[in-house]
Amino acid sequence: MNTIYDIIRRPVITEKSSLLEGDNKFVFEVDLRANKHQIRTAVERIFGVDVLSVNTAVMQGKRKRFGRNFGKRSNWKKAVVTLAEGQTISFFEEGLEEEAPSTSDEA
Repeated sequence: MNTIYDIIRRPVITEKSSLLEGDNKFVFEVDLRANKHQIRTAVERIFGVDVLSVNTAVMQGKRKRFGRNFGKRSNWKKAVVTLAEGQTISFFEEGLEEEAPSTSDEA
């Protein structure tokens, strides 16, 4: 972990994380070695927002089969970041606008 960009790996876009956005909470996959203070600092500097709290969980990698052999995916850390009231991350808002269904009548 050399920079703040190494801490935040990618956003987690799932049905559950989309519901959390209504409560001003955003979910990211972060480096396993990152602590809550480092995650808070990285989100504040990258996105220019005020972070109220950070909750983390280490997600266990799933067991997968490779032919007749079993393997295991790597563990990863999930961070749920709560932002101050009235603030949002534009990255998540742009994705919602693109997925809006069209209202044209093609029947």
